[in-house]
Amino acid sequence: MGRVSAWEALLLGFVEGLTEFLPVSSTGHLTLLFHLLGLPVESDDFLKTFLIAIQLGAILAVLLLYGRRFAADRALWLRLGVAFLPTAAMGFLLYPFIKGVVLGQDGIVVFFLFFVGLALLFADRLAERARYGDVLELPLARVAWIGFFQGLAALFPGTSRSGATILGGLLLGLKRRAAAEFSFLLALPTMLVAVGYDLLKSAPSIPQGGWSLLLLGFASALLTALLTVRGMLFLVERLGFRPFAYYRMALALAYAYFFLR
Repeated sequence: MGRVSAWEALLLGFVEGLTEFLPVSSTGHLTLLFHLLGLPVESDDFLKTFLIAIQLGAILAVLLLYGRRFAADRALWLRLGVAFLPTAAMGFLLYPFIKGVVLGQDGIVVFFLFFVGLALLFADRLAERARYGDVLELPLARVAWIGFFQGLAALFPGTSRSGATILGGLLLGLKRRAAAEFSFLLALPTMLVAVGYDLLKSAPSIPQGGWSLLLLGFASALLTALLTVRGMLFLVERLGFRPFAYYRMALALAYAYFFLR
């Protein structure tokens, strides 16, 4: 099982919950943490499954925080469905490539950590002139493009699912808070399908004791994500996305210095 211990599973879940909904790349942070812990995520199939499966904890956090709106707002369902379709098509067609080739690759993670940071700086300036204060005001064609942006995140670790979705929302006219909240909500169908599909494919090969480690990571991610979502909205409304952009670029440089030499 990649020699992962119970405390390491809790730590990895904590980092997942902390970074999943911030535009800083949870996969990039977890890949870096795997390196620091000496866990071979590039070559261990269980660790790759663990990396994907603990996202269920973060999903449940969003369901607990936004479940009432999600259940009552049929117009929101339409937007989520339209945005989900391009993401689902890209993920389904390219799943073997994502898990077998790009997941855990340091060079890809570093490049997209830095590149999306630059893009967020540009998009954050556009938000000053944004037209749409809620995704329900956004034309459906633009909603579909946000789904395309999210699909790109699945192809390139280090991009950040939330970062790509927020970037797409800002570029297409959403205000900062609306872009962040739509990113949270779009995580529900996207991550449920992605994690469920991976678990169905991987369940027969999960070794004895693996499910308990997945449960530890899940619980840790859930509790951390519940706090992170509210904290992120507080920061975004006051500081915008610039702090996250600068952080991404600094992390990319540090990552490259220590692990790409």
